[in-house]
Amino acid sequence: MAGRRVTPSIEGAEPERAMREFTDWVREAAAGAQPVMCGYPAPYDWTFPYGYLIRFTGSSPFGHSGCLDMKTLYATKAGLPLRAVAKGTMPREPLSRHRHTHHALDDAIEQAELFANLMAWPGPSHRP
Repeated sequence: MAGRRVTPSIEGAEPERAMREFTDWVREAAAGAQPVMCGYPAPYDWTFPYGYLIRFTGSSPFGHSGCLDMKTLYATKAGLPLRAVAKGTMPREPLSRHRHTHHALDDAIEQAELFANLMAWPGPSHRP
C-alpha cells in the first residue's frame, strides 16, 4: 500500500472492527517489541485512539502509558521550556519535509519523519 492514497469512505468500518484491525497491525508492526505511540502533541493525538481502543477492544497495544510526546522530546533536547516550543520556531534539521495536510496518511508520514529526525538530532549546536 506504500505510495497509494486511500480515499476515505463516508461510512467507514465499524469501530469494533477498525480498532481490532488497528491493534493487529500495531502488534504485527512491533514484531514482538513493546509499541509506543508518538505524537505532536501526544496528549492531543493519544486520547482519541486510546479511548476507542479501550471502549471497543478492552485494551490498548500501547498499554496505558506507552506514549511519547515529541514536543517534550524536542524541548528537552533543545534545552527549552515546553511552553516555548512550536514547530514554527524549530530549526529545520529535526522537522519533516512532508507538508502537514490534515490527511491521516500524510500526517502519519510527517510525524514518523519528525520522530526519526528528533531521535537523530543532537540538539542545538550552541549547547556544550
